[in-house]
Amino acid sequence: MDVTAVLIEQATGLLLTYGGYVVAFAVLAAFFTSAWFKGKLGEFLVNMAAYFRLDHDTYHLIKDVTLLTDTGTTQIDHIIVSVYGVFVVETKYMKGWIFGAENQKTWTQKIYRHTTKFQNPLHQNYKHVKTLQSLLDLSDEQIHSVVVFIGDSVFKTAMPANVAYGGAYISYIKSKT
Repeated sequence: MDVTAVLIEQATGLLLTYGGYVVAFAVLAAFFTSAWFKGKLGEFLVNMAAYFRLDHDTYHLIKDVTLLTDTGTTQIDHIIVSVYGVFVVETKYMKGWIFGAENQKTWTQKIYRHTTKFQNPLHQNYKHVKTLQSLLDLSDEQIHSVVVFIGDSVFKTAMPANVAYGGAYISYIKSKT
């Protein structure tokens, strides 16, 4: 019997036996590494930190809010309402080194030799804050912008107090009295 024919027959048998598992594994791997899933995971982790570390009688969490604006809509990841103010929380699931300053238009993500620019999340959250502030008729002292980074990222430049990594954003929220 030809060796090539035997190899093809064996490979075909393996593919028929395990092919479904390979396809299922590939689909699951693509799903769990997608930007959509990572974003949802980051939002879930931020929600859990708020749920377990903020007093439920004082702080009320509202998740995934879409509001109408003059130019369309804006989507807010989390709104935390309390007697100490309204906190508008933007979640970023990122890895690598993060470089940025409060007033820069774009920040930088660096993963080894690969560099990517992204919109300053403080500027992104500014639109959310101003939309909500206008709808609720709040003063600047009553509403607070918070940006939370989730994932394997490290700040390589000094960040303002309202930009935090992981559950550290809870300390910023609790600092407002």
